[in-house]
Amino acid sequence: MTLEILLILAVPAAVLAWPLVRRRWRERRRAQLRRQALPRAWVRTLARVPLYRRLPAELRSRLHGDIAVFLAEKRFYGQDGLEVTDTMRLAIASQACLLQLNLATKYYPDFTSILIYPDAFVAVETEHDGVLESTRRHVRAGESWYRGPVILSWADLRDDLHHGGDGHNVVLHEFAHKLDEQDGLVDGAPELEGAQARRWPGVFRREYERLAKALDHGQHTLLDPYAATAPAEFFAVAVETFFERGRELEHGHPELYAALATFFDLDPARWPRRGAHPAH
Repeated sequence: MTLEILLILAVPAAVLAWPLVRRRWRERRRAQLRRQALPRAWVRTLARVPLYRRLPAELRSRLHGDIAVFLAEKRFYGQDGLEVTDTMRLAIASQACLLQLNLATKYYPDFTSILIYPDAFVAVETEHDGVLESTRRHVRAGESWYRGPVILSWADLRDDLHHGGDGHNVVLHEFAHKLDEQDGLVDGAPELEGAQARRWPGVFRREYERLAKALDHGQHTLLDPYAATAPAEFFAVAVETFFERGRELEHGHPELYAALATFFDLDPARWPRRGAHPAH
């Protein structure tokens, strides 16, 4: 067999093998990152994140490894002159990684970029109705683009760090959207299997209708009214509430809490309550 024929056969084989080689290399690199201890300065910074302080020691230890991988694989870009600091990166990484701590799909594989604005930013939406085109501007604290970047306001994120436990958390909200999209649809249902997949639609429908009915009657609700604007927003708000106000959610919406606890394999209602330290 001539050298030319060997080369012709070898090139397609190498092309086919490359994804497997790359995946194995990535997993080895991730395993190495997870084994390394985080710098002490980083751990001190994490201690100022309210949700991190509430975690049991065993969960913190595992979370450290995921944070190391997340920071190695994601890119943070300051906007409008904002300088990205370790405080920003760690506040985002710790809370984003908490959501996927016990999930099979890790590290949000479908995007790499996180854009941070100094304050709330203006998002422009363009809509078409036949030949007519209309543009609307919305001021937002965060945004998640399908298969694209996550955009966050540092002012709002910093406020969340000051007032942990109030039910609002822009990082949890936007990364919940990232979990939602992993099955290919942004429809209020994350990637589910088996009994979870069968149970979630019924729980979702009942809780969604319950919220809409309560709002129609002018009642105060634990879930932010924004949850009623779309199924995807219901899921994102429910995730915020689950982690930020787990005990109240378990008491007032036990079925919803149980479904989320099963999905995340976490039980924040049992975590201790601790005050928030300010972020600088």
